[in-house]
Amino acid sequence: MRAALLAALLLSAPATAQDFFTLKGHGGPIMGIAVARSGRIATASFDNAVGLWQGPAPQWLDGHEAAVNAVAFVDDNRLVSAGDDFTLRLWPGGTVLGRHQGKILGLAVSPDRSLVASASWDGSIGLWPLDGAPGRLLQGHAQGVNAVTFAPDGRLYSASVDGTIRLWDTATGTELREIVRHGFGVNELVLSPEGWLAYGAVDGVTRIVDPETGREIADFTLERRPILALALSPDGSRLAVGDGEGYIMMIDTQSWQIATDFRATLRGPVWALAFSADGLNIHAGGLDEAMYSWPVAAMDGDRMAGAQPSFLKKPEEMENGERQFARKCSICHSLTPDSGRRAGPTLHGLFGRQAGSVTDYRYSEILDGSPIVWNEASINSLFDLGPDHFIPGSKMPMQRITDAGDRADLIAFLRRATAPGGTK
Repeated sequence: MRAALLAALLLSAPATAQDFFTLKGHGGPIMGIAVARSGRIATASFDNAVGLWQGPAPQWLDGHEAAVNAVAFVDDNRLVSAGDDFTLRLWPGGTVLGRHQGKILGLAVSPDRSLVASASWDGSIGLWPLDGAPGRLLQGHAQGVNAVTFAPDGRLYSASVDGTIRLWDTATGTELREIVRHGFGVNELVLSPEGWLAYGAVDGVTRIVDPETGREIADFTLERRPILALALSPDGSRLAVGDGEGYIMMIDTQSWQIATDFRATLRGPVWALAFSADGLNIHAGGLDEAMYSWPVAAMDGDRMAGAQPSFLKKPEEMENGERQFARKCSICHSLTPDSGRRAGPTLHGLFGRQAGSVTDYRYSEILDGSPIVWNEASINSLFDLGPDHFIPGSKMPMQRITDAGDRADLIAFLRRATAPGGTK
């Protein structure tokens, strides 16, 4: 990171709240949100980047080689991010703090700010000292780990695809006990300083339990699934719940009543939630390429909205080639002359172009000087074999189009849509 960028980051004024606002600039869905005590906001996106916001103009933290799923502030000047490239990075600088063998879904910072915990789909929990000392992995879950959260005394809770919530001694690295055994995967955890633990699960369960025994305190399960985001207000009086059907439910933790149940988006899930530092606003992210924020006292106005992404158009409104593009390509690639901070380079002018040659996109090293030229044959091979076999080591996610007719239709669509001045 350049010195001027770092100076701007450290000296800029905190973001304001108390009104509805949006933060736009990412090139993909918003996967995670964190808020510093100063009010500074960080967003993690499918576009491989972290956005650091002071008002509407972001500072971009680039370094991850795949989608960024989680971000957490260590203090007002440092933050940690993690994602699908298996790495944990410390900012400023983007130093790799730790590495898993699977994508990382969750992060937590210890109460004394000396340690970061990571939850990975390799089935392990990472403990990474912020002083640069070697980290270690805690093993015990039978499947991937989705979320971690620290107790005030430094112990750690973890939630897993295996349906369990477990408690760990971080000093010794030993599992103390299983707190909850749920019938479905547990996605999210929040621990209150007042002594209760909230969790959200794949089957739509939103439950409050005793963090020591697992005894149920309250249940707010509705007919919506899965639960994808939880956030606790700074004063602990509100618990926000985001689900796969686009709702944000606000729970009053003093009366254990639902205070608000708001349809935040009509298209897709709520993947990320965080309260503003003063607790007056709730920030949310989902499929849209923007973070939205509402005053908690007035969550009945504008919804998360924007231009309709092609991957959400009705299939019957598209011919087969466009349908294949929408399903396989559109979330990562633009058809405009610039790449637009997407997870992949623009496809504008694709045919006849050498792979790895778009100037406004940062490729993986494997494509530096690649002999591949994009044409009917190479695009067909890419989706016939899959990117992991056609270009081993590239950042393109593993996917195939097994039907030859579907590949032919996609190629025909791409030839029309990517030509300079071309049409869909």
